[in-house]
Amino acid sequence: MIWLRNHRRSAIIIGLTLLVPLGLYLNLLFGLLGLRFEAQGRIDDLKPRIARLQGLIDNEAALRTSAGQVGARLAELGYPATEDANTVAATLQADVRQIFAEAGLGVTNSQVMPTRKDEDFDLIAIKLTANGGIAALDAALIGVSAFRPMLLVESMDVFPARNQRKRGEPEPQEVTAVVQLLALRLLP
Repeated sequence: MIWLRNHRRSAIIIGLTLLVPLGLYLNLLFGLLGLRFEAQGRIDDLKPRIARLQGLIDNEAALRTSAGQVGARLAELGYPATEDANTVAATLQADVRQIFAEAGLGVTNSQVMPTRKDEDFDLIAIKLTANGGIAALDAALIGVSAFRPMLLVESMDVFPARNQRKRGEPEPQEVTAVVQLLALRLLP
């Protein structure tokens, strides 16, 4: 203790000299601990991903079977990518006009709408205007639902048709329907 009192400046220099390696050691220790916690965090982030991938590997056969079934179902519900969109639209327009005519509706107007692109499909739209009875409209919609490849009703506006009737006759239930139908065409 006496030496410390007599050589205060030397004691401070020696103390600081000893603190430098201790500081470096603590810096290295905390740096390595930080790296360990960071690596552990990455491992914890990867565990769920690895588990999902392992689940995919374990169920590969079932997933391939399901993908095949989905592909077959898509082929049933939409037109194949090998067919031209304009050809599909023209054929679809004729088929839809025939469905409505066979149901007893008079088709006054039909047009092919511009083809829209979706993520996996071309959306081919047909818009038509038809006149007739409510029962005929119902039969036409049943025919649309039975049509394959599948048709979707995108919009439908139905309003009463103006009729020229004589006095005393019962008023028939005539309607005018503007229907927009969609068909799917698979993209290549």
